[in-house]
Amino acid sequence: MPILFNHKPGLVIYLTAGDPSIDATREIALAAIDASADVIELGVPFSDPLADGPIIQRASERALARGTRLKDVLALAREIRAARPAAGLVIFSYLNPILRYGMSRFADDAAAAGVDGVLATDMIVEEAAEYLAAMSRVGLAPIFLAAPTSPDARLEAIATHSKGFVYAISRVGVTGTQQSMAADAAALVARIRRWTRLPVAVGFGISNADHVAQVAEFADAAVVGSAIVELVERSTPETAPGAVARFIKGLRLPHAALAR
Repeated sequence: MPILFNHKPGLVIYLTAGDPSIDATREIALAAIDASADVIELGVPFSDPLADGPIIQRASERALARGTRLKDVLALAREIRAARPAAGLVIFSYLNPILRYGMSRFADDAAAAGVDGVLATDMIVEEAAEYLAAMSRVGLAPIFLAAPTSPDARLEAIATHSKGFVYAISRVGVTGTQQSMAADAAALVARIRRWTRLPVAVGFGISNADHVAQVAEFADAAVVGSAIVELVERSTPETAPGAVARFIKGLRLPHAALAR
């Protein structure tokens, strides 16, 4: 089942859970939803985040140092779901924490927490049979990353097996802010649409209203991660929710006429 975006363009906001604390992440997530974020991605901190740039790496290190584990992220998801029942909610994790937790147990607990979907960033679709079965059993939407370098056969498999939305990577490399959108992002979205009617969200490097405006021309949603995590890093736990809410509202300013 697709994860619905209530605005045009949709906004997917990534947060590293537990940075600066679980309680602070909850308040930041609620403020982001109230500021018009359609989907919250709760990032599970991991000790070896190879796909992430230095901003999210630092956030993961801080969250792990405070003892944040997958069970804490699932408990946080339950609290957010109870407080904002209509919001989209995704667990964003590397595969290792899920395997340590137990694939079946994770699926059960994520569904019980009210999570809509799961993105296991280093899970490749060709090796995802057990993962897909676990997600299907409890009604969770698996979300896969599609890269500009992905051959057509892989894009078709990603489009076929994704259920919530397809996450299109705007450029090859790690996460992080950038000054301009990669030109091949639009071409990648067009390729993905050959095989699916699911929403397509574009992420990696989206950090300002101009980027969101560009994404809105060819995709359904923009994913903003490092810019938000960096803002949290620069803020105090008390000021972070308001700062994130103002930032999200600013991302939407060029699109007020498009909001539904």
